[in-house]
Amino acid sequence: MTTRKKVLVLCTGNSCRSHLAEALINTRLGDRWQAMSAGTAPAGYVHPFAIRTLAEIGIPHEGRSKSAEEFREVTFDVVITVCDDAAENCPVWLGPGRRVHIGFPDPAKATGTEDEQMAVFREVRDAIDEKVVGYLRSLEV
Repeated sequence: MTTRKKVLVLCTGNSCRSHLAEALINTRLGDRWQAMSAGTAPAGYVHPFAIRTLAEIGIPHEGRSKSAEEFREVTFDVVITVCDDAAENCPVWLGPGRRVHIGFPDPAKATGTEDEQMAVFREVRDAIDEKVVGYLRSLEV
């Protein structure tokens, strides 16, 4: 049995994008990668729309909002930052591991009706699925 590589998905609040990425990686690439997510200023909850958009594609996810400090002693193969809003302070990981930034807009900032907000969450979920999962697959070649 091969050892799975470890990836940390890092954001500021650890409530939406990083959880979407964690769940997608563990579902799509779980036999080769173990994903964890964290934030530099955890929101203290996982956004219900993030959980719902994952459930829509058959991925159960509960998760909890975690601090990056919980993982300071863990060695990661890759650390991916996913926050890309100019108003946000995207965190810097000072631990070991290849660092890469693959940014996405914050779906929690979406406005409008519930359907309109869910549409934004779906767009971000699908973009994360394509770009982050795709990036990790490219490392396996």
